[in-house]
Amino acid sequence: MLKPFLATTTLIAGCISALPVMAQDAGTTVATVNGEVITLGQMIAMRQGLGPDATQGMPDAALWDLMLDQMIRQTAVAQTAGDPLSTRDAAALEIERRAYLAGSVLEKTAAAEPSEAELKAAYDQAFGGADAKIEYNAAHILVKTKEEAEAIEKQLAEGADFGELAAEKSTDNSGPNKGDLGWFQPEQMVAPFAEAVKALEKGKVSAPVETQFGWHVIKLIDSREVTPPSFDEIKPQLAVQVRRDRVQSAIEKRVSESKVEKTEGLDPGLLNQTDILGE
Repeated sequence: MLKPFLATTTLIAGCISALPVMAQDAGTTVATVNGEVITLGQMIAMRQGLGPDATQGMPDAALWDLMLDQMIRQTAVAQTAGDPLSTRDAAALEIERRAYLAGSVLEKTAAAEPSEAELKAAYDQAFGGADAKIEYNAAHILVKTKEEAEAIEKQLAEGADFGELAAEKSTDNSGPNKGDLGWFQPEQMVAPFAEAVKALEKGKVSAPVETQFGWHVIKLIDSREVTPPSFDEIKPQLAVQVRRDRVQSAIEKRVSESKVEKTEGLDPGLLNQTDILGE
């Protein structure tokens, strides 16, 4: 007698499991706090905001409980802010609203993977036609007067150690490093200094050179040729730049198309009038 019953219940269970799960949408109520609804859409948006790394390895059930508890707490506390909102709270919320919406629009603008053409255009803009450049590693001793520089030049000619003299006499912050300025390209230096460096042979010391900073005695430590990086080497950096350029272009385009009217005559000192916002 039990066999037909078991067969029937098995059939029913199979039918039930085959039924479709009721569709949910962003407006599905997850909880209410004093009548205020927390929706599934809000939960999903909160989850997206956390990012993948923050919840890596956490089971969905544990994450759900953690997030829902946080939302319930936030909602309950937020309800004590009062209605209507204070001037300060309303202003702050409006700033947050604009910032979020602007960020959302620009995130979508930047999201598409840069095309090969975009990447090559970015590369050409940065390095197109660029020849190999020469970098220099030099040290110097900086003093205030020509007489001091000439005295140092004489000491060096007599065999004094350049690094020791730099540590003792140089007036700039390279002194403790024995005057070593590290690697640089000529355009990074003032013209008289750069020209003197380019004219030196490796290991040689210049005659005193005057710049707006004082008088320099310069020693060329080394030089090297620097070629632009290859396209494939810097593809990831180019992709970042393409996305940045897209975002900047989108901002400028939208602002240029907008009707902006600034109120004239307001005192910038009003920024300090915090009492305008009330309590």
